[in-house]
Amino acid sequence: MIRFGILGFGLHAAKRLMPGFALAQNCTVTGLSRRSLEKAQESAREWKIPFAFDSAEALCRSPKVDAIFVTTPNSCHPQDVLLAIENGKPVLCEKPMAINADECRRMVEVARKANLLLGVAQVFRFENSTARLMDRIAAGQIGKPIFARSEFSFPAAQGHARKWINDLSVGGGGPIADVGVHCIDTLRYILQDEVVRVSGRGVFDKNSGDTEAAAALTLEFSRGTLASVLVSFRAEYRTPIEVVGETGVLRADDALSVEKPVKLELRRSGAVIETETLSNHLAYARQVDEFAHAVEGKSEFPVPGEEGWENQIILDAAYRSLKSGKAEEVKPVVSG
Repeated sequence: MIRFGILGFGLHAAKRLMPGFALAQNCTVTGLSRRSLEKAQESAREWKIPFAFDSAEALCRSPKVDAIFVTTPNSCHPQDVLLAIENGKPVLCEKPMAINADECRRMVEVARKANLLLGVAQVFRFENSTARLMDRIAAGQIGKPIFARSEFSFPAAQGHARKWINDLSVGGGGPIADVGVHCIDTLRYILQDEVVRVSGRGVFDKNSGDTEAAAALTLEFSRGTLASVLVSFRAEYRTPIEVVGETGVLRADDALSVEKPVKLELRRSGAVIETETLSNHLAYARQVDEFAHAVEGKSEFPVPGEEGWENQIILDAAYRSLKSGKAEEVKPVVSG
C-alpha cells in the first residue's frame, strides 16, 4: 500500500483526487500540504487524512509519505517536483507538467539521475472511452485515420476558483495549456502517433489578459492524420472526440467525461451501425493505483515524465504559432 502526500491540496484534490483515492485499491493519502497550517488541518479533518503540513518541504520529508502528488499551480511544478526528488520521493505531477519544455527536460533528467519515478497525471489515458477508441482504431475498424477532432471548453470568464487561470506567468497560457494539453495527449494516445507540426490561432478578450480566451489548433501527425483541437474558457462545457477514417467514423460527444456514461458510436455511410456505452468513473483511481504499482516495481507507469515533456514541446510550438502566424515544427523528446 503506497502512501501519497498531496502537495498543494486545493479544489482539484477535493473534487477529483480524493474521490479517486477512495476507490483505489493499492494506495491511500496520508499527508497533505497547504500554504496555511490552519487550512491544511481543516482539509485533513474533512478528508480524514492523518498528517497536515504548511510547507512542501515538511510534506516531502515526512517518513509517513511514500510518494508525492504535485497539484500546485503550473509554474510551481518544477520546484515542487525537484523538491520531492531531492527528498527521495517518486512524484506524480499534475498536467501541464510545467510552463515550457526546458523545465520539463530538467525535471526528467533529475528524476533519471536519482533513479526515481516521475509521472504525469494525464488522467484521460486511464479512461475506458479513450482505451476503446485506441483499440478500435488499432484494429482497423475505420481504416486509416484521415481526420481527428478533440474539443475541450468550459466557462471561466470571471470568478473561477483558480484565481491564477488568466495569469500567464503562473499558468503558462490559457485553455491551450490548461485543457488543450488533454486534447493533445489524448489524440497522441488514441492514434498511437506523434505530432510533427502545429498551427494555431487564438482569441483574446478583456478578461483573458495576456492569455488566450479560446484557440483553434491544427496538428499534423507523422502518419498523415490531420487533427483539430478547439479549446475555450468561454464556451459551455464539452469534450467531444471524433476520428474520421477511410472506411468509417468513431465519435463520442462526451468522450472525456468522468461524471456520466460515454456513448461511443461507430458510423459508416452516415449511419450509426454500432454503439457502446462506457463508464470512466474509475479513471482517477486507476491513475493512482497504476502509479503505486510502478513505485512498487510491479509494472511501468504508462505516462512517464517524457510524455509530459513531449506534450509541453507541442504546447510551446502552439504558442509560437499564435505569435508567428505560421506552422511550427515539433521536435521529439530525446531519449536518455
